[in-house]
Order: sequence, then structure tokens, then C-alpha cells
Amino acid sequence: MTETHTAYTDTDGLIRQLDAAEAIPAAARLRARSYQLLRLSPGATVVDVGCGTARAVAELAEHAAHAIGVDLDPAMLAAARRRFPGIDVREADVSELPLDDGQAHGYRADKVYHVLRDPHAALAEARRVLAPGGRIALLGQDWDTQVIDSGQPELTRRIVHARAGTVPHPRIARGYRNLLLDGGFRDVDIEVHTVVFTGPTGLPFLTGLATAAHQVGAIAGDEADNWISEQTQRAQDDRLLAAIPMFLAAGTR
Repeated sequence: MTETHTAYTDTDGLIRQLDAAEAIPAAARLRARSYQLLRLSPGATVVDVGCGTARAVAELAEHAAHAIGVDLDPAMLAAARRRFPGIDVREADVSELPLDDGQAHGYRADKVYHVLRDPHAALAEARRVLAPGGRIALLGQDWDTQVIDSGQPELTRRIVHARAGTVPHPRIARGYRNLLLDGGFRDVDIEVHTVVFTGPTGLPFLTGLATAAHQVGAIAGDEADNWISEQTQRAQDDRLLAAIPMFLAAGTR
């Protein structure tokens, strides 16, 4: 399952937004750091759950790993196969992975756990498919903690918190370390990285925040339009700033 699928019905639009976010250098460095924390040996099997269009799966395969991508969205998997012919991606739920007990040496979930109905069940499934000594990496943002420069700070706070309220577990990323410890993992560490948008690349993300806030009735339509217009102008004037803390936790089975 890919993290924001439940909040969007426009798959093509979501893919464009994900592409823009994944293309920025800070996001690429963060993905690379998550691969590093998996400590994969050549030929090791690694599963990337909620793989979306499978950029990470392709990158992991370049690290000489046997990379398997899992997602529930057939449209995302179709896009993944078009982009990366021959890639191993499978339609499955994170709580019922198509792997044998102990088959994987690495497990990665990027911006996934906050939309799951039962994160604990997903983590138990991660333990099942990981071999003893296998590594897990969980990556995600805290939806209640976003720094956005705006001349409308009160409206911005309402937008951020309203968007956070649209996902089942908006603050789970800050609890990743405890989640792994409670799930029986050892050698658990957590890092906090900040992804910063300063130009038009961040505009689709900000527009999505305001649109979601309007859809749930937290802000009026004219408030959404005014805020989006402000951020659009900031992007055009090279004055946009959005800073998003990303939590990266890793541990050993």
C-alpha cells in the first residue's frame, strides 16, 4: 500500500506529485540513507512495502539486491512495470506479504505506516518475513509537524492540522523507535532529517494540503484559494519555504 492512496482519487496526479517530491536531492539522499541502514549483502532479498511506482525498488536492485516491491494499487504497479521493465513488483497487502517465513534480509516502508489500519499487524508481518539478523527501516513524516512560511500563519496552522486529521496515524513517525522496540526489534536507532522545498517543486504538496483541508470543511473555499494563490506567488518569486521533518528508524530482527 502506498502512503497517500486513500487521500487521492487522481492516480496520475498523485504519481506526478510523488515524482516531484522524490526528485529533489534531499529526498534522494534520504532514500540512499535508508538503503544504507538495511546493511544488505550482495544478492540479499529486500522487500519495499507500499512501493508505489517502484523507484526505490529499482534503486535497491542497482545495489545488487533481490528487490521485491509490494503495493495494493494496480495502477501504481502498472506504472512501475512501464518505468522499470523486468522489475519484481507484486499486488499484496502489507499484513499478508507474498514471502515465506524468514525469506527477506531487509524490509523497508517509506511513508506507509501512517495510513495503515493496523500498523502493529504490519510490523508483525515484517518480523515474520525477515530472517534472524535481518534489518528493517521505516521512513515517514510527522503530519502534525510541518513548517511553512506564510503571511497567514493562523490559516496555515488550520490547514496543517486539518490535513493531519485526514490520515489514521498522523503522528506515528515520531513513535517509530518505540514501535520497533515494542515489536521485538533490537539495535533500534532513529534519525530526523529535514526535506526543504524552496521553489515550484513544493507547490503540488502545499496545494494538496489546502485542498484536503477544504474537502473536510476545516477551511472555506475562498481561504483555500487565497492560501494557494499566496504559495503560488511565493513559488514564482522564489520565496516559497516548506520544511518537513522526516523520521527514519532502523532495527535488527
